[in-house]
Amino acid sequence: MPTHSYAKPSRADLKQKLTPIQFEVTQNDATEPPFRNDFWDNHAPGIYVDVATGEPLFSSADKFESGTGWPSFVRPIDDGHVVSRSDGTLGMARTEVRSSAGDSHLGHVFDDGPAPTGLRYCINSASLRFVPLERLAAEGYGAYAARLAGGAAASVPASTANACATPKPGEALGCEATLETAVLKGGAKAAASLRDVAGVLEVEPERQNTVRVVFDPKRIAHADLMARWVSLGGTGG
Repeated sequence: MPTHSYAKPSRADLKQKLTPIQFEVTQNDATEPPFRNDFWDNHAPGIYVDVATGEPLFSSADKFESGTGWPSFVRPIDDGHVVSRSDGTLGMARTEVRSSAGDSHLGHVFDDGPAPTGLRYCINSASLRFVPLERLAAEGYGAYAARLAGGAAASVPASTANACATPKPGEALGCEATLETAVLKGGAKAAASLRDVAGVLEVEPERQNTVRVVFDPKRIAHADLMARWVSLGGTGG
């Protein structure tokens, strides 16, 4: 087990330590956009730890392709590190999962996963930090290296038929993003100013003079985001 403490930092310290989207997901229970996150298609061997505390949560050996656009696992790395509770938000009865020590919001667990557990832990990349196999010992997670011996990632078979990717007729998606993504054109200088706009959580340059913006639609509507972008010198979306 790692030697460092998993004690949760203060909210003020987390505000300094985490990116805006990491803070919004782990501390305010947001859900990042699918396919626009760091680990949904990461296949490298290693473990995933709580971005806030370093507590080990999931292993690459238990990761599988769910078709949802979020990192998906069949089980936590160890008993006791991931806890669950009922979640009635969004008009659905779901089971939320959180880290045990840091109480970080991670995502949700569903019963439509592949063998051997039949579970699918649908997790936000923003709640995780990935520690690759070659760094486990150096970062104090050496006890987990034996589980990943040989460097093979994702021994769990892929699953593409689950309720989140292909819900039954009339049923809502099990995973539903609360944050949204916009791709805006032009205005490199505007991009820097946009980072200070309330409700904007992430601004990343993309190809062909565009930027990808992750924002909270409860704090700034898409139309208002576009208007602010143009006022800052952007050319549209």
